[in-house]
Amino acid sequence: MIEVDITKRIKTYKGWEDLKVKTQFDMGKITRITGPSGVGKTTLLKIIAGLITPELGAIKFNGNTWFDAEKKFSKKIQDRKVGFVFQDYALFPNMTVEAHLAYGTKDQTYINELLELGEMENFRQHLPGQLSGGQQQRLAILRALSTKPVLLLMDESFSALDKELKGKLMTKLQALFLVQGTTVLVVTHHDEVFDQSSAIFRLED
Repeated sequence: MIEVDITKRIKTYKGWEDLKVKTQFDMGKITRITGPSGVGKTTLLKIIAGLITPELGAIKFNGNTWFDAEKKFSKKIQDRKVGFVFQDYALFPNMTVEAHLAYGTKDQTYINELLELGEMENFRQHLPGQLSGGQQQRLAILRALSTKPVLLLMDESFSALDKELKGKLMTKLQALFLVQGTTVLVVTHHDEVFDQSSAIFRLED
């Protein structure tokens, strides 16, 4: 269980407001995080990853404390074993597709499996600038998976994919998540992300 009870001051279209989140996310499941633009969905993912520090509250992952404002404790980002698919991809411009994956794992068999999963086998020596937006988005997903994270955070990670490719990729990803026991939190404005068995958490204004 991921337990989140935090308060973070954020700037919204209404001005400065408190993002207050008190909820639980099931382990080994996919949860869709929805809500209006600017309400704090991306900020919530970054807080869980340790990229942003809340003013108040605590976060526990499977009983282990990741953040405790009162005790002034925040678990190191690298020790959280989180994979993050950023909305802007955050790829390394001078690193090939295969090198992006090798940065996370030295297991060549697994790298090949990821390339096949994302239908990127023919682009392994391409740089990000040589890829389309959809290909860059797939690479960002594969790179996040390369470390076999216990928690995968996805921020609008399918927006550049056409409907057919998106459906195929989601089916493959769900199978991989099941095998690896991955917990997934995915920010989305769309209902078609994964299947209807996934949980939904909605952030309100």
